[in-house]
Amino acid sequence: MAKEAYIITGASKGIGFEWSRHLSDAGHVVIGIARTEPDNWPGKHFLSFDLIHLDAMENIVAEALKLIPEETETIVLVNNAGTIEPIGLAHTNEAEKVSQSIVLNLTAPMLLCGAFIRQLKSNTAEKKIVNISSGAGRKVYEGWSAYCAGKAGLDHFSSCLDAENDDVKVVSVAPGIIDTAMQQKIRQSEAADFPLIEKFKDYKESGLLSSPEETAQLLMEMTQRADFNELPTILDIRNLPAAGKGSLN
Repeated sequence: MAKEAYIITGASKGIGFEWSRHLSDAGHVVIGIARTEPDNWPGKHFLSFDLIHLDAMENIVAEALKLIPEETETIVLVNNAGTIEPIGLAHTNEAEKVSQSIVLNLTAPMLLCGAFIRQLKSNTAEKKIVNISSGAGRKVYEGWSAYCAGKAGLDHFSSCLDAENDDVKVVSVAPGIIDTAMQQKIRQSEAADFPLIEKFKDYKESGLLSSPEETAQLLMEMTQRADFNELPTILDIRNLPAAGKGSLN
């Protein structure tokens, strides 16, 4: 019997892919969503979809939910997809790139969450939403104004959503600094666009980046912990107390 099912955006690479792999290996139902399906997709279900198509959000959620067995006990939406671009001082960024950043990092997750809650309103399964945020939503980074704004918005939206819905637990989690394609793009930027470039290069050279595999494992453990519903809405995976230990508030 399928006990848990996960809908994961940005599932084609990075922590989205590794989380999907861990879950699939453990026997859970995983529906991956991304623009392109990877050749080595570990699960049975993958929906090729570009999150910029906001008018199709209701349909993609409905399509994903059709793939979940009726007897599933827990259904989880993971909003993992996002973009670091544009990297540059706010007054130099192009309007189109700023708009796309907000769509991918904030608007799309908002609409997916809304569709998820609406379509599962009469479903008795336990419902969870995990929004992948960033420390950039809680700290100023020169050159990342669009990304910082989008992730700050995602945090606050998550808090509102959690307050509005007694039957859905929502968390917005910062996963740490991870060795992904996003980090590679950051290291390729210019100092004029991102003054902290040398610091981020040093993270890589000093081996301070977490691997997608390690982070995915931590996120899976967080989502499956018995006290998940007691977790604060805004959290950092690196500062999470062990289950049953320490304060969660």
